[in-house]
Amino acid sequence: MDVEVSGNKVVITGNIKGMADLQKLKAVVDPMVASSKDIVLDVRDSLSMTSSVIGYLNKLVLKDGVNIVMQVGSSQLMSLLEDLNLKSTFNAVKSR
Repeated sequence: MDVEVSGNKVVITGNIKGMADLQKLKAVVDPMVASSKDIVLDVRDSLSMTSSVIGYLNKLVLKDGVNIVMQVGSSQLMSLLEDLNLKSTFNAVKSR
């Protein structure tokens, strides 16, 4: 997984697959949250998302009051978010 930041947007390429990816995501998102409660996550091609990443994002929304807009490139990931009833929590929209 690779992460690029531009303003309040985080672009994620590659598959989100492990604890190292969670730590990489936290390292860029945590400082952003300190200055802005609105974050755009552009998940370009990951087919899934680990439970640890889902838990972290859920905490940001429900406990820390962060507004996340998730742009999802993969229909498989969008289906997962729908199945877990997280589409509205993460304001997930299909990109491309």
